[in-house]
Amino acid sequence: MRAKLIAVLYTALALGANPAAADVAALREGEMKKLALHEAPVDLPEAVFLDAADGEQPLAQWQGKWVVLNFWATWCAPCREEMPMLDRLQAAMPDLAVLPVATGRNSVDGIARFYDEAGVTHLPVLRDPKSDLARAAGVMALPVTVILNPEGDEVARLIGDAPWDSDNAKAILAALMAGN
Repeated sequence: MRAKLIAVLYTALALGANPAAADVAALREGEMKKLALHEAPVDLPEAVFLDAADGEQPLAQWQGKWVVLNFWATWCAPCREEMPMLDRLQAAMPDLAVLPVATGRNSVDGIARFYDEAGVTHLPVLRDPKSDLARAAGVMALPVTVILNPEGDEVARLIGDAPWDSDNAKAILAALMAGN
């Protein structure tokens, strides 16, 4: 118990002794235990994604908002389960930007079919076709989700799929958002 209390305290101190940050550490349970909170924000390289029409969408356009950045692919089985949860998260928390980034070879038609089959209606189509950002961010498997603060820095990472539409996940994100 003492070790857990110390961990919560250190997490709170690392995140600026913010009570919301301590709440985040205390809220992690179940599948959200995989969410690793960073001791200090991590710079993320600048990135430009392609949208469905091959238009360039710089990641920087979402600065000023909390971002849930999910690396996925159309061939990824866990992604098929996770994507509808991310879609419901976006619908439930419109002040948050949920950005699924199809990394590697994912055709626009394949993404459209995937979204249609999964019932995704609230998420943009974003692609990292050469996996530039995925490689630079150290994404070694899919899915991987990183949480970015309004400055565009990575503050947390979850490797694997998670129930992003769960009350627990929404409480964690709300606590992070309240801390800034």
